[in-house]
Amino acid sequence: MTHFAVVAPPLPGHYNPLLVLARELGRRGHEVTFAHMADAAALVEGRDARFAAVGPASHPPGALGAYLDRLAHPGGLFGFLAMLRATAGITDMLCRDLPGALAAIGAEAVIADQTEAAGVLVARHLGLPAVSTATALPLNRERGVPPPFVPWPYDPSERGRVRNRGGYRVTDLLMTPMRRVLARHGAAFGLDPNADQGFSPLLTVAQMPAGLDFPRLELPASFHYGAPWRDGEDIAALPWTPPCADGRPLVFCSLGTLQGARGDLFAKVARAAALCGARLLIAHGGLLSAAEAARLAPVAEVHAFVPQRAVLRQCAAAVLHCGMNTVLDALAAGVPLVALPIAFEQPATAARLAFAGVAEVVPAGRAGAGRLTRALEGVLREPRYRAAARRLAADMAGHGGVADAADRIEAAVGRGHPRGP
Repeated sequence: MTHFAVVAPPLPGHYNPLLVLARELGRRGHEVTFAHMADAAALVEGRDARFAAVGPASHPPGALGAYLDRLAHPGGLFGFLAMLRATAGITDMLCRDLPGALAAIGAEAVIADQTEAAGVLVARHLGLPAVSTATALPLNRERGVPPPFVPWPYDPSERGRVRNRGGYRVTDLLMTPMRRVLARHGAAFGLDPNADQGFSPLLTVAQMPAGLDFPRLELPASFHYGAPWRDGEDIAALPWTPPCADGRPLVFCSLGTLQGARGDLFAKVARAAALCGARLLIAHGGLLSAAEAARLAPVAEVHAFVPQRAVLRQCAAAVLHCGMNTVLDALAAGVPLVALPIAFEQPATAARLAFAGVAEVVPAGRAGAGRLTRALEGVLREPRYRAAARRLAADMAGHGGVADAADRIEAAVGRGHPRGP
């Protein structure tokens, strides 16, 4: 059996599916340890995985909270650039302190999410086999596909490729602090941090199905699309009684674990749902105050958390910020969407949802009540959206989900050879 170390950003959107994967590997007799700054232990506690704290000198208790506040409130261009520098600082800490931590726990292989470049680089330095995971949008670059942080539609023409090329140049410029960190540690390790785009040459497993991505022509043979990594934990942990049916369609709204404090957006969605003759259920992730939740209560059923998959099975539509996990849960239930992207990779996810025909897109910055009402009315009334969502649901049901991902990881690590300098 293998002792896997998991290296990923300490955010629920990444940790939650990886914890499902960890439980599946644990059931097969493997040992799994998540490694990150001390505060990330709270994300793992009681979830059938071990945790190893890394970087106490530069990232002591309290550091994660400060970082999450930056993510939730970047504060314009300068705040956004400061957030990118803070992210690079986390990667710097991992490259510096992770080798010792993995050696101390006796890690034999690394599961590295694509969104944390330190994982594969450190594994190569230690001579450990590594696999990459794509818990959100795949980050593999391709000439015909826009960068995974822009709202551009798919355009395979030469004009589209030129725009993509420019987008990647801007991306590289913004990521200068990260590139410098990786170049410095790569030089110290005697490794090229950009080999295989920084991902594992053995295997990349993605949660999302191919039908949710833009058409791809340049993915390596080691890349595999899939289906959401889920088990029964969310339904068992959060029992929920559906509200009494009154003939109106039920709509679910979530803005995720970082942007769930946006009471203004919830209010706009509530007004749109009322104008469409729908019932609205809001999950705010514990980020609204009691007073803010009370203001929404007359027009919506408001909860901090709900068993998301159980709720979505009852819904006619969902209004989502385009976090990958919630999107996948909605589509697995065959539920069409109003995509309400706010930040990060969310506009790019929204563009793919539109391409797949499962959503109307209303960027959060332009989400007036009238536009939201028209979009929600469309996905509720026009059958093509639900038909497209059901096609994706059938596609995902035909994949093995977390079991298939675990099978592939076991096979890749079994055939992988230690990679030194």
